Amino acid sequence: MSRDGRLGEYRGRRDFERTREPSGGRAGAGPAPRFVVQIHDARRMHFDFRLQVGDVLRSWSVPKGPSDDPHDKRLAVPTEDHPLEYEDFEGVIPRGQYGGGTVIVWDRGTYEPLSHDRRGRPVGFAESLEHGHATFRLYGAKLHGAYALTRFRGAARGDDEDAWLLVKKDEGRAAAHGTPDPRRARSVRTGRTLAQVAADGGAE
Repeated sequence: MSRDGRLGEYRGRRDFERTREPSGGRAGAGPAPRFVVQIHDARRMHFDFRLQVGDVLRSWSVPKGPSDDPHDKRLAVPTEDHPLEYEDFEGVIPRGQYGGGTVIVWDRGTYEPLSHDRRGRPVGFAESLEHGHATFRLYGAKLHGAYALTRFRGAARGDDEDAWLLVKKDEGRAAAHGTPDPRRARSVRTGRTLAQVAADGGAE
């Protein structure tokens, strides 16, 4: 499917004359695939976990946020693909718009695909997601190390309500800290909290 086709659902849900979210006009990408984790204080507080796959950001809503503790299995519910420019989005989505609420960029960086088949041969990242299990190493400001996304229900039954688990791989490193309080967390872009962004109306 083309990039415009992949972004059809994203664009169809938004009025870009009212929201400052990017419409997806730019398709450029760097040499290494990107990831971003945004905290979204909407109807329900959650984290949005996004991985660049080709020329879009594949996206999951993670209610409790990604954790660096291998014992934490975090529910991740797929959402619509987002444009690559969304990595930089931080601000207030107006009330009445889809996802209305405040967004900050909690973490971002690059990632390295790690998926292999049973013979140890590398598997393309998009293909590994289609198969329901993808592993990758994050190189972010806050998140580091290998993670896995595993689909655990839905697609096998033909159900659109599939869900995934996001889990940190146990690499025997330093003690884990879990996920911080989202209301106290600060943006890696601007150093602001959700409350500060909301008070500023999203202006930087």
